[in-house]
Amino acid sequence: MIRIDIHDPLDPRIAAYHDIRERDLTGREGLFVAEGEVVLRTLLSPASLCRPVSLLVADKRIAGLQGLLAGLPDHVPVYVAAQDVLDGIAGFHLHRGLLGLGRKPGPLSLEALTRDAGRDAVILAASGIGNHDNMGGLFRNAAAFGAHGVVLDARCCDPFYRKAIRVSVGAALRVPHVRVMAADAMVDDLAAAGFEVIALTPSATERLSHLRPGGRRAILVGSEGPGLPARVIARCRAVGIPMSGGFDSLNVAVTAALALHQVTAVRSSEPPSAQAVGKGQHKGPAHDPDI
Repeated sequence: MIRIDIHDPLDPRIAAYHDIRERDLTGREGLFVAEGEVVLRTLLSPASLCRPVSLLVADKRIAGLQGLLAGLPDHVPVYVAAQDVLDGIAGFHLHRGLLGLGRKPGPLSLEALTRDAGRDAVILAASGIGNHDNMGGLFRNAAAFGAHGVVLDARCCDPFYRKAIRVSVGAALRVPHVRVMAADAMVDDLAAAGFEVIALTPSATERLSHLRPGGRRAILVGSEGPGLPARVIARCRAVGIPMSGGFDSLNVAVTAALALHQVTAVRSSEPPSAQAVGKGQHKGPAHDPDI
């Protein structure tokens, strides 16, 4: 481990970590900040599509992170600072005391994503998702249900935004994704690649519960409120989830989870209890301070 002690919040060696919230909004030119031990373990794991650039750790946490830090590549420095210096670097109190700088994977085309998809592959597609919590939830669901990848239109927010990564529990670092310009073209291109595109909308007459697993499927969700444009829905198989009391919508991440479960339900022969333990389903924001 290459340890470098930092005593000045303005030290130029950790400039990429300065004023994290502001930099989240302006972008990092191919880099991103990962926060917390759960996410950092994903970044440093073989499953990650991203590569670590450096770590910034509170000195009080170093002793408890030896196992994690031991696996770092030799060229990745670990900057260590006292908590007050760390807070000065970040621009707010960083109670997790652990940040990492990572490099995004190279751009991926929809053609490349679909080329090696199996005959029963499932893709999660999204249009107009501007909320980073929802974006993180979509990637977490995609990972949990074994989606082949995620396709986003140009109106979607960045899944490598720090909060989106954190909410995804690191899934944004391991699930491949493609960004396309428009939802219309996304639907047409997925259909051309042999995927049946299923649009989730409250206006649908066909119920989600009537779907059966099998075949290449793309689950398409839209933003909360306006939902998917009518012209996009018209290109797809429209499916809905009936609700009681005149309520007409669910959180978009919840909707995606229900749909992904429905179309992937027979993939695994493991009993539910074994899957829950194996997949870490017991973890969540209420139980893990690093999420």
